[in-house]
Amino acid sequence: MKKLFLFTAALTFAIGLSACSAKSDQTVEKKTTKKTAETTQTDVKKPLVKLYMDLGKKINEKDLDLNAYENAPNASLQAKASDSAASVAAEIKNIQIPKELSAQKDAINAALTDLADSYQAKADELKKPKPNLDAANATFAKGDDELGNVFESVKLLKPTLAKQVD
Repeated sequence: MKKLFLFTAALTFAIGLSACSAKSDQTVEKKTTKKTAETTQTDVKKPLVKLYMDLGKKINEKDLDLNAYENAPNASLQAKASDSAASVAAEIKNIQIPKELSAQKDAINAALTDLADSYQAKADELKKPKPNLDAANATFAKGDDELGNVFESVKLLKPTLAKQVD
């Protein structure tokens, strides 16, 4: 009787062990697949955030006179503000999109085009005696929103470029 009990216990133990071992292989495979997907997603997130930070930095380097004019509009600052806006537009047009962002390239290009167009519209409007920057600000908001949508598409929080460049 003891031999039968030991044999049954050993058989049960062996079956249980082999079942757990097979399950473990599946779990490891699922974890590896999930980790690979996360790595791919992370590979996109870092260059996207770097692009955004560089964009804000480049704009801030060139738009000091434009910001001064927008904060306190006055005719003496208007020409400098126009030149500042034109240089920002040129700077944005020269931004290179990293190859890691090839899947998002069209959306990023659309956003950058709107942002550059908004600064160019400000430069053109500031050459007029009584400039109205509302249309240019609307184009900026559109570009900012498009860039935010790219961030959301890779599961990042939507940034606001307007807050970074003011």
